[in-house]
Amino acid sequence: MESVTSLLPRLLDPALLETYGARMLGGFWITLKLVALSFALGWLLGWLLVLGRLSRHRLVRGLSRGYVYFFRGSPLLAQLFLLYYGMSAFRGFWQAIDLWWFFRDPWWCALLAFSLNTAAYQAEIFRGSLLAIPAGQKEACRALGLGPAQSFLRVILPQSMRIAIGPLGNEMILLVKASAIASLVTVYDVMGVTKLAYSRTFDFEIYLWAAALYLLIVEVLRRTLRIMEGRLSRHLGR
Repeated sequence: MESVTSLLPRLLDPALLETYGARMLGGFWITLKLVALSFALGWLLGWLLVLGRLSRHRLVRGLSRGYVYFFRGSPLLAQLFLLYYGMSAFRGFWQAIDLWWFFRDPWWCALLAFSLNTAAYQAEIFRGSLLAIPAGQKEACRALGLGPAQSFLRVILPQSMRIAIGPLGNEMILLVKASAIASLVTVYDVMGVTKLAYSRTFDFEIYLWAAALYLLIVEVLRRTLRIMEGRLSRHLGR
């Protein structure tokens, strides 16, 4: 039975590392950028959807609910293909309004698809965290003479974010793993570079590198979230 020492050179082939190591690091950066930007844009859009879901206007509530229903109920892969391949059917229209540069680029289409998708999930997380705040908190704000904006920013929002931090972390981790499908529209992220390298070398080692890079991202996120949760909840331990 081969020892771990004898297997190590096979898992760290110097020739393979020299050829594709830099490309893998480039793909690692693309993955980080794609996840970070789409999550941030989804965060902003998610709050707009929450306001729509909690609006008193029936039409606004209906549109927000329909958005969340569609993007949570359909596969992310189908959404990505609809944006990248489907929008190309309207090439003449996009050229007329000078937006063809956006929809012909797989990077921008992937960023848009991931942002729209995660916004729906984040909206439900935010809505649930807001509804979890006891009604007594709002009554106390009114008793103290705080206006709606002050009550929300100083009392309701901080408490709701403490509740939402765990589910938001899970959503970000899921987004990291889901980002691998961007390679299907020729985005050269970690998985895109991995597929390219394997098609030329047929060496399974490159997939082990990809798995290690994804694990690294997830582990850093997990530890960061643990620290954030500890700081936001430190008063509860007293």
